[in-house]
Amino acid sequence: MRKIIYLGLFTILFIISQFSPFYHAPQVAAEGKKLVYIVPVQQSIERGLEHFLERAFTEAEDAMADVIILEINTLGGAIDAAFGIGDLIDDEQIPVVAYIKDNAASAGAYISLNADKIYMEPGSTIGAAAVRTIGGNEADPKITSYWVKNMRSAANLHGRNPDIAEGMVVTDMVIPGVTEYGDLITLDAEEAVTHNIADGIVNNRQELLAAIDMETADQVEITLSPAEKLARFVTNPIIIPILLIIGLAGIVIELLAPGFGVPGIVGISAFGLYFFGHFIAGFAGWESILFFLAGFILMLIEVFVPGFGIFGILGILSFGTGVSLAAYQTEYGLISLGVAVIINSIIAVVLIKYYGHRGVWNKFILREEQKKEGGYVSHKNEITLLGKKGTSITKLRPAGTAIIEGKRYDVISEGGLINANLPIEVIQVEGTRIVVREIR
Repeated sequence: MRKIIYLGLFTILFIISQFSPFYHAPQVAAEGKKLVYIVPVQQSIERGLEHFLERAFTEAEDAMADVIILEINTLGGAIDAAFGIGDLIDDEQIPVVAYIKDNAASAGAYISLNADKIYMEPGSTIGAAAVRTIGGNEADPKITSYWVKNMRSAANLHGRNPDIAEGMVVTDMVIPGVTEYGDLITLDAEEAVTHNIADGIVNNRQELLAAIDMETADQVEITLSPAEKLARFVTNPIIIPILLIIGLAGIVIELLAPGFGVPGIVGISAFGLYFFGHFIAGFAGWESILFFLAGFILMLIEVFVPGFGIFGILGILSFGTGVSLAAYQTEYGLISLGVAVIINSIIAVVLIKYYGHRGVWNKFILREEQKKEGGYVSHKNEITLLGKKGTSITKLRPAGTAIIEGKRYDVISEGGLINANLPIEVIQVEGTRIVVREIR
């Protein structure tokens, strides 16, 4: 157990040591030149990406950049993160250009529609923005309706065709020459320009810079720091429950089937990654980490200092609060934790059945047996006292104490009261039961 405590402290210290600002001093353009900030929007759209873009936009503002270019290649992701990024683009005073290098599907299409200008490389596509659950099923109609409204709004705001934007989400739009009933709209570069979704086609970044009159501008490419890459990975909705399952499993296995600290290291590391990633992404604060640590400590106290379950209950509540507060969405954090608890309950049952004799709980169980073969005798047979005489030293009514041949014995009278300091005689012995009568 001490190993686990030390590992926990080490992990927290490591996390603290990694908490450093990822903001970089702005790079100012040379005198008389314009400045372009180039920001990648790649892979899955999630809240870690949103946090990265916030940092990139802040640096661009401080550098007084003339244009921000979003180089987009994504198949989509979480719509809540897409909404946040869309709001970030809409609120930005610096012109934002979406440069679609390959795919701008789903949430990527929404982000592109929020940009002031859209340019696409030949062979790239935009569209296919139907809302799906993590399991791939159709989303609630209310969510789809809200998503459609936002897609149309983004298109309208920048003078693009809102019907095509809606047709990227639902299959009941019929637009002659674009889509038939039952199909989602996905446009290639030429189609996007023809139908007033994209502003032009470019073969590379240099052609894009020329198209927006920035061919001689200084360029600053913003890249993800290692910590931000980790944060994007950790805050992925699929990864969150996996980390919690591994974290709990590592601790459970360490307690029930110790493996020289390896399961504990894995478990603590999983929780460390969970909190570190969510902290860097801007979701977890110190309060969530403190709740988690307090819960962990309270549960340890319950193990070693039984408190009628109070410490355990408070520990579980504090532990769950810390995990859920750290998540980008409290409800999702609770659901993920619930899944992890169910899976680890099954693991615990299996481990207890096959390895329960090895874990830390074994220290709380008395396993030594006192057997006759080992010389243990539960009581001494006092049959040799039969007929012996002695003196009562307490009143026998009927039980009391007497001295027989110089030794004290617990005795019982054969019936009536025998006062103290009277002569007695042993008349019966049954195991440890010694019956006496007064000598008259």
